[in-house]
Amino acid sequence: MVEPEERPSGAGQRLGAPESLGISTLEPGHRPPSMPPGRQVSIRVQMLDDTQEVFEVSQRAPGKLLFDLICSHLNLIEGDYFGLEYQDHRKMTVWLDLLKPIMKQIRRPKNTILRFVVKFFPPDHTQLLEELTRYLFALQIKHDLACGRLTCNDSSAALLVSHIVQSEIGDFDEVQCRQHLLNNKYIPDQDALMDKITEYHRKHVGQTPAESDYQLLEIGRRLEMYGIRLHPAKDREGTKLSLAVAHTGVLVFQGHTKINAFNWSKVRKLSFKRKRFLIKLRPDLNQSNYQDTLEFMMASRDCCKVFWKICVEYHAFFRLFEEPKPKPKPVLFTRGSSFRFSGRTQRQVIDYVKDSEFKKIPFERKHSKIQSNSGFSPMSSHLSSEMPKEKFGGASLEQTDTLLQRTQVTVENPALQGSLASQPNGHRDRTSDEGAALSRPSPSRQHQQKPEHPNAGPALRAAKDPVTSSPQLGESPSVSRVMVNGQKHSLGPGQSPDARQPSPLTSPLLTEAGFVRMDDEDEVRRKRFPIDKAYFIAKELLTTERTYLKDLEVITVSFQKSVGRDEALPDTLKNIIFANFEPVYKFHDSFLKEVEQRLAQWEGRSNAHIKGDYQRVGDVMLKNIQGVKLLTPHLQRHSEALVELERACRASRRLEGLCRDFEQQKVCYLPLNIFFLRPLHRLLHYKQILERLCKHYPPTHDDFRDSRAALADITEMLDQLQGTLIKMENFQKLLELKKDIVGIDNLAIPGREFIRLGCLSKLSGKGLQQRMFFLFNDVLMYTSRGMTSSNQFKVHGQLPLYGMTIKESEDEWGVPHSFTLSGQRQSVVVAASSASEMEKWIEDIRMAIELADKCNGPSPEALGSSLPDSKSPEESGADQESEDDLSASRTSLERQMPHRANSTVHVCWHRNTSVSMVDFSVAVENQLSGNLLRKFKNSNGWQKLWVVFTNFSLFFYKTHQDDYPLASLPLLGYSITIPSESENIHKEYVFKLHFKSHVYYFRSESEYTFERWMEVIRSATCSASHARALNQKKPHIY
Repeated sequence: MVEPEERPSGAGQRLGAPESLGISTLEPGHRPPSMPPGRQVSIRVQMLDDTQEVFEVSQRAPGKLLFDLICSHLNLIEGDYFGLEYQDHRKMTVWLDLLKPIMKQIRRPKNTILRFVVKFFPPDHTQLLEELTRYLFALQIKHDLACGRLTCNDSSAALLVSHIVQSEIGDFDEVQCRQHLLNNKYIPDQDALMDKITEYHRKHVGQTPAESDYQLLEIGRRLEMYGIRLHPAKDREGTKLSLAVAHTGVLVFQGHTKINAFNWSKVRKLSFKRKRFLIKLRPDLNQSNYQDTLEFMMASRDCCKVFWKICVEYHAFFRLFEEPKPKPKPVLFTRGSSFRFSGRTQRQVIDYVKDSEFKKIPFERKHSKIQSNSGFSPMSSHLSSEMPKEKFGGASLEQTDTLLQRTQVTVENPALQGSLASQPNGHRDRTSDEGAALSRPSPSRQHQQKPEHPNAGPALRAAKDPVTSSPQLGESPSVSRVMVNGQKHSLGPGQSPDARQPSPLTSPLLTEAGFVRMDDEDEVRRKRFPIDKAYFIAKELLTTERTYLKDLEVITVSFQKSVGRDEALPDTLKNIIFANFEPVYKFHDSFLKEVEQRLAQWEGRSNAHIKGDYQRVGDVMLKNIQGVKLLTPHLQRHSEALVELERACRASRRLEGLCRDFEQQKVCYLPLNIFFLRPLHRLLHYKQILERLCKHYPPTHDDFRDSRAALADITEMLDQLQGTLIKMENFQKLLELKKDIVGIDNLAIPGREFIRLGCLSKLSGKGLQQRMFFLFNDVLMYTSRGMTSSNQFKVHGQLPLYGMTIKESEDEWGVPHSFTLSGQRQSVVVAASSASEMEKWIEDIRMAIELADKCNGPSPEALGSSLPDSKSPEESGADQESEDDLSASRTSLERQMPHRANSTVHVCWHRNTSVSMVDFSVAVENQLSGNLLRKFKNSNGWQKLWVVFTNFSLFFYKTHQDDYPLASLPLLGYSITIPSESENIHKEYVFKLHFKSHVYYFRSESEYTFERWMEVIRSATCSASHARALNQKKPHIY
């Protein structure tokens, strides 16, 4: 029996884990509700791993109490995706209503088994933030495959089964794999697909169970029958159909083929009357044969009601922001059903998990033999994979929403990446993986290592050796619990007996549970690694070179794969792009290997016992910069590639669509055209690094001469390319703004130069209204954010700068920080958010007016080829201005938002600030990347992340091998400070980022890296004048 207060057999409790405080349907920090008085009844629940648990509940207990007990028993945080189904007295499968008493729904509890299953299937499995949740979803797919509910073609079925087998028995062994398939039935026609399953399984070497779950969900979510529960029905003509509900709306199937879909946005009302299920649609002016109401006949009224209820719940869960409030009960008469959705919506679940900080608890994989050989963690390391690599057979699978990974790329940290195919030789790259709590053995040693202390508990053995064997299955749960815990109730949440943190099983971007580094480890690291400033400068070269190579791969690998093979891309353009980028990529790939080797020798980690002084990097820089000089013709043609791509996109709608789709992929984490300028930007970074080296070295140092010679070479190159760089940065910015602005035919006209963009309040008859202003060298545009799906900004007015005057008018209008712009045809009064913002706007506008007056119009010099738009802008009646929409909810930009919602323009809109072209130029020079430890305001642990600063944002990765960031933090509006004593940080090299209630702490490894992060982040959070002072930046030539 499982007692409600003290449950000895919970998945987490068997392993000594504390009772979960984060139960799906409860508020943060709350425990399960107290049991109502009354006689206890036993309720049997079948879990997704085919085990049965018995829960004792009161006869008066509502369904929610039982559901919360199950979630607590599983230590499940994202329980809102699940539900309890059972067969009622009419032999109909129904969902347990969480608001009603259990005994009013289940008449004979002794003869009824409730099934804990997935109820709500999200469109994207990456919305599931917990590994345990994804594991349970994988079990659901396994069940659906076995019973024939999830139908697919043979290739997909074999691939799905191969991932299941990989998660259960591990790496491919033909005899073991075939025997396992003979003993276990995963799909109805499994024998015929045996060879294909083994062929796929052979390609999953090194894939962990968590990664296999992830691949299973990635493949499954693309299938048409994924998450579909068919409800038999007939149309008016008596044709047999099936109805189903999904996150998008109501679906109609004939057999297993979807023949129609009614999106939630088109549905006005769902109802039922006796056996008839009714779908009332919104008017569609584009259809002449429009039907207001669609009618389907079902087997009975009860069938209609069951389907109607699940439709109501699906709509509320996926479409509403918060749980609908109950309607007040009528005094006399009732009309219709009082049923409503209870529980959190998906939006609330995601926000809850992101905003809360849980100590992640290991769980048991019942069917996994890897689990029995790797301690209690579902991973073979104490650090677990949360977002595994995306593989499809042996090749990479593109994802349209979140994760895009290279095929067989190296992984430096299994806790964040979860792939044993990390390095080609199975070893970690310690250059970039410093501070990891435990190392991981190579795959060849996985099943050979033995525990040092045979009598030690599994957690202790797992802490010392992540892949040692766990207790046999015959051990009793209580013995296992004692062996793991040491002393019951004596350990903190998620802590092992030797004070180390066990597998956190957590997303690296949501909590602090992973990568807790102890103070003694810090001391060991400081003693082990060099402390010379030149070493950290060289390490900055290494970390930024890794990021640069990844940026080149966006063009040479991802763009070529997605767009380059399409006929819409002209052959001449293919040659310009790839023939000039691939030599640069190959050169820097070899350069990166040289830098990695030199850093390894510098740290004393090289196995090559070669005599010589390797504590220098100037010689490597000099050699390779001389090689970069040979690539100058290729670098000069990169700007031509950008111009020609823009020309081709204007001429071909298909190519424009392909490029737009590519930009929506996560691998393209910045606007596409920025990547075309990365090789020119990299030269600026080399110059900065060499300047710091020359400043650090005394003239007598062995490395000084090489560093100074390399600096002279790179300076010469930049002098040759500076004019091209300035022109192309401006052209790139105009192209980027063009995507955010509608209502103007062609923004990138010859001679136009961007100066500043940002928020100002425009004074009108309705008062002050927020507007986004764009200042160019010939015109000042003001816009408002429209109601389109892409949230573009619609132009409402253009003020030519020629002949314009500007004056401060705070006294005249009584509005703080206001000034008046008087043009030849129109005058407007605007107000800035602060005095400093007003000063920046007035200074830039006056400068632009002076230039316009001198030129008497736009400069005739073309910064790039600007062709007339052949397509009209996407405008509709929905773009009409609405003050309600303009002042709509401004949610936190730290959360992942739709494409382009976190572009610089939108960040300025949300943060009510502005940026200039000078700021953009400074941000280009101040790019930085490397490992940082992050901590939230109310958490204790530090979490290691790979962080890239570029484009006014911090981009967070698990490791430097990842092809795309998992989240980003726009820094405009943030403040950077050093924590005060009252914040109790008590660590060195920590800086604090805060904006309103959002607070983050970041910890660097040395004084040099701390100062560098402070410097580059200040360049994004302070004014342009301060940025120029910090970076000694020459004024931009407008």
